[in-house]
Amino acid sequence: MANEKSTSGLSHEKIETSNFLMIVLILLVLLAGGMVEIVPLFFQKSTTEPIQGIQPYTALQLAGRDVYIREGCYNCHSQMIRPFRAETLRYGHYSVAGESVYDHPFQWGSKRTGPDLARVGGKYSDEWHRIHLTNPRDVVPESNMPAYPWLEKNLVDAESLPSHLRALRKVGVPYTDEQIAKASEEVKGKTELEATIAYLQVLGLALK
Repeated sequence: MANEKSTSGLSHEKIETSNFLMIVLILLVLLAGGMVEIVPLFFQKSTTEPIQGIQPYTALQLAGRDVYIREGCYNCHSQMIRPFRAETLRYGHYSVAGESVYDHPFQWGSKRTGPDLARVGGKYSDEWHRIHLTNPRDVVPESNMPAYPWLEKNLVDAESLPSHLRALRKVGVPYTDEQIAKASEEVKGKTELEATIAYLQVLGLALK
């Protein structure tokens, strides 16, 4: 019995005094716990199937989403409404996974310096968004958001859209051959400002 206690004590001491061994064991525990939490989600319909009313982004909306990500809008605006009363009263229905099945990557995030944008679609007019993106303080005097006047001058990169849609189709977004073929024509001559507004105006409409 004394021998067993001694051996057990030495093993425990070895783990506690070896940084490398402790790190390896912690990582193994995190890996096992993560798999138990995450893997089942890949097989749940609520997280893998789109909710009713959700459609893949149009070519123009997708171009706007690219601009949104490129300009770092997600650094201040999340697209996740938490399931708490204060959240839903202010922003609307809480976010569900089925809203974002076509988003690669999704824009939920946790940062919220500015308002949440998960339900911004249809809340303001296109003209309001145009002014807000060009000079935010013209519509929200206390805003600390930077202006993006170049979006009104830059044209959407129409040539890159078909390959973008093809790549998304490979990861499960149901774009048809016709949609891919027409993508460049749909955004030809459109500005990045128009594309960004088109993207913002579709956010959250399915659950409004």
